[in-house]
Order: sequence, then C-alpha cells, then structure tokens
Amino acid sequence: MERKATALWRGGGKEGKGHLTTQSKVLDQTNYSYKSRFEEGEGTNPEELIAAAHAGCFTMKLTFNLQEAGFTANSLETCGSVQLEDGKVVSSNLKLAAKVDGIKEEEFSKLAEDAKQNCPISLLLDTRINLEYTLSN
Repeated sequence: MERKATALWRGGGKEGKGHLTTQSKVLDQTNYSYKSRFEEGEGTNPEELIAAAHAGCFTMKLTFNLQEAGFTANSLETCGSVQLEDGKVVSSNLKLAAKVDGIKEEEFSKLAEDAKQNCPISLLLDTRINLEYTLSN
C-alpha cells in the first residue's frame, strides 16, 4: 500500500505560499505558509498534520487492541499535539478520553501503551511520545 500527497510552494521562505493536496483529496490545494506554520495565519502546517495523523493512527490501533481483547469502545477521543522547538519536533503528545464498558484499568493501560508504542505513526516518529488518558465505564 502506498499513500501520496503533493506539496507545492512558490516564493521565498517567509513571503512564499504553498498548498497541499492528498491522494484522497481530503486536502485539496489546502493553503500553508510561514504564518500558518510559525504564527497564527490561515491554513495548515506539517506539525498540525502530524498531530492529526498520530492521533488517528493511535486511536485506530487502540480500537484493534481492544477488539482483540474482547472489548468495544463506546468512544475514544484523542487530541494530538506536536511540540516544535528550535526547528525540531521534540515530542508528540496524545491525550485520550476513553469510554469502554467492562474493562479494568490495568488491562486498558497495557492496551493503550501498546498502541502508543506500535501504531505505524509512532514507529515512524523519532521523538518522545507522551500519553495521558482518562478511562470511564
């Protein structure tokens, strides 16, 4: 399986502008720029997209872990954030609110930790990965 995206940029670093398009067209000439990356400008940025990808990947991996253990989540809501310092991603942070009937805290913790360590995006990232969660039944 291969997934594709295209980035187009025109102009210099601070003054230039670009757009991103994904194979699925979920992003279709979506704007990105210096301002959207390093300030609060309109558009997206690579770090925001990594945070979304990591949150989605982790959540799906946890869903499969739960299913293999005999549980179905009522809901899993993961907020992802990426911390950028001095031009380097220093951490990816996952904050999960989970509602899973009948699971014990210890078992959920093991399954969540496995998802944190082994989802494909976690395996791709070369940075510290932090996970916080709340579990309710």
